Amino acid sequence: MPDAGRRGLLDAVDDLGRALLFVVRALRAAATAPLRQGRETLRVTTEVGLGTGVLAMFGGSLAILGFITLFAGATVAVQGYNSLGDIGVEALTGFLAAYVNIRVVAPVTAGVGLAATIGAGTTAQLGAMRISEEIDALEVMAVDPVRYLVGTRIVAGLLTVIPLYSLSVLASFLASRVATVAVLGQSPGVYDHYFSTFLNPVDVVWSFAQAIAMALTVMIIHTYYGFTATGGPAGVGMATGRAVRMSLTAVVLVTLLISLALYGDAPTVRLAG
Repeated sequence: MPDAGRRGLLDAVDDLGRALLFVVRALRAAATAPLRQGRETLRVTTEVGLGTGVLAMFGGSLAILGFITLFAGATVAVQGYNSLGDIGVEALTGFLAAYVNIRVVAPVTAGVGLAATIGAGTTAQLGAMRISEEIDALEVMAVDPVRYLVGTRIVAGLLTVIPLYSLSVLASFLASRVATVAVLGQSPGVYDHYFSTFLNPVDVVWSFAQAIAMALTVMIIHTYYGFTATGGPAGVGMATGRAVRMSLTAVVLVTLLISLALYGDAPTVRLAG
């Protein structure tokens, strides 16, 4: 192997090792942050959920995720109604809304929204602190920057994802019903019958567990890229872009793995005897 290729491989292994060590430190910091940095954790949680400045006027991440999943749920209803209508079973639109929204649409849409709002903001914040030497100043003052900056933000993301995801699921359900009943003209009784019949409470619980796993993954990725940003303001922008790309890939991967683990070889829906 040429020296350049060997050097590149060794650098990649070093980068992977540093990333894994950061993940371990971040998880340990998140476990102790609420106790040792309780006030900062509360402040970051408020900032993550409601935003700051002009964004707070519109509800911050809460409103953004709500609108994203609202439109996603309406799209499921419109496409499902038209596709099922082609084979004469448009009455099953309620089944499709209960089945697809909770298993795929709401988790993926919420994960994308988390990465684009909370995650990107976290990377930009930590990156700005890194290049302005604020993180170095914390180390000089004997304050653990991983616990103070990374652990608190991971905890804030996990605390925020529950109400955010609850709103996302409700918005997707509401949009599907309004689009099917009020816009497309299906009978409310027919929609509600199939929706309530095929909405499995266990799937809802697993969906929330999937949202928590995605939030943890997204926050670790974005805090890592922000904490290790270099190269001035341009470097912060590049780190934010890399973090968003990586977290979007991770969201889809987490959804795939959890779906395979839960539903891969065990069909749970029977439409006919």
